[in-house]
Amino acid sequence: MKIYTKTGDDGNTGLQGNYRISKSHQRIIAYGTIDEANASLGIIQLNLLDEDIVKILTRIQNELFVVGSDLSNTNLNDSKNRVSLDMINKLEDDIDKLESELTPLKNFILPGGEPEAAQIHYSRAVVRRAETQVVLLSEKDEINSNCIKYLNRLSDLLFVMGRLINKRKGREDIIWKI
Repeated sequence: MKIYTKTGDDGNTGLQGNYRISKSHQRIIAYGTIDEANASLGIIQLNLLDEDIVKILTRIQNELFVVGSDLSNTNLNDSKNRVSLDMINKLEDDIDKLESELTPLKNFILPGGEPEAAQIHYSRAVVRRAETQVVLLSEKDEINSNCIKYLNRLSDLLFVMGRLINKRKGREDIIWKI
């Protein structure tokens, strides 16, 4: 099978169910940004990270494919490849477990520190943009609302991971000062 199909040469792309829309449609922008977030998580894993973080990030990369698939299927009666509450609960469990290693926040912190933490913070920003794109889509088209919840929790988890990576490498949070 060839990678190119030429079916998108007219500026349209296919959704599940043989439905075609413009590549500039909000739906395509939303799941394209999710794809960007997924790619940024792949870059993070080029670095030497603790095994528990790599395991979580690999699971998340697989789940982001589910988010994209969910958004590419306009038939909400089709339950295949949908973001579930279980996926959201797993993110919350991850947050609770990783956050237990951290001291509670008392100030806003700046994204950065160790290179791996800075990249995680960048991925968090991409996920937040993806969430915004999905919210914009939801204002025009009906979607599975779990997609928004999932992306919201994911950005929280990536924030905690950034802090944890810095802590494990002996770097303190960078406190926001005005």
